[in-house]
Amino acid sequence: MSSTSEPGVVRTLTVGGRTLRVAVRPGTDDEVPPLLLMNGIGASLEVLQPLVDALDPRRTVIRFDVPGVGGSPRPVLPYVLPTLTPVVAGLLDRLGHTGQVDVLGLSWGGALAQHFALQHRRRCRRLVLVATGTGTLMVPAHPRVLARMLTPRRHRDPEYAREVAGLIYGGTMRTDPGRAAAALHTHTRVGPRRGYYYQLAASAGWSSLPFLRLIRQPTLIVAGDDDPIIPMVNARVMARLLPNAQLHVYRGGHISLVTEADELAPVIERFLDG
Repeated sequence: MSSTSEPGVVRTLTVGGRTLRVAVRPGTDDEVPPLLLMNGIGASLEVLQPLVDALDPRRTVIRFDVPGVGGSPRPVLPYVLPTLTPVVAGLLDRLGHTGQVDVLGLSWGGALAQHFALQHRRRCRRLVLVATGTGTLMVPAHPRVLARMLTPRRHRDPEYAREVAGLIYGGTMRTDPGRAAAALHTHTRVGPRRGYYYQLAASAGWSSLPFLRLIRQPTLIVAGDDDPIIPMVNARVMARLLPNAQLHVYRGGHISLVTEADELAPVIERFLDG
């Protein structure tokens, strides 16, 4: 896993009253649609660096810190997913990407990605949902896992991240939990605690189940067979309800997109280029 690459052009932009830190890796081919990454809860954009490094350099890659996470300042007021997606669309406009983009959402970011695909369907060409579910209405994780997701401690304490990595992330983290601590803490930026709780609250009560059939974009669902946070059955439900979806199951856990990026990036590339 590479963690030393440059994140690209990093800047801070204010859109719709929200200030976001954004990084853009310029692609080498303007004919390839940009890929917009939406991150998991509490994770700054640097956490996605191994994936960015593994993606084809032809592709422009855009990622951002949600309000109050990483380098984005804490929002004055809380937000919810339906009010954040217009901010993201405005962010693309400010960056000069006024046409269609491909969208990839990881975990919490997968919920935001689903809502973006629904609310801004003309902006979203293809959708990739990784280690994510349908929100409140889904088969939940074990209570021991959920309890540890209620606080940002794993993002602030490397020793604690190593202690709980196998339990909450599964996959190779069960035998090598130090990789999770490295993925979450190497070169990352930690925002205020309140940012994590705002992000947690933004999806409280939200579910995509009522509108999954309205997401018409070609969709790739990527799910690990040992993901304690998002049990596999949720991916199979989404694959049945999304009208134009395909499911890819990999051997691994919740953050394999980061810790085993070299294995999953080619799967994503083939779908986006298909």
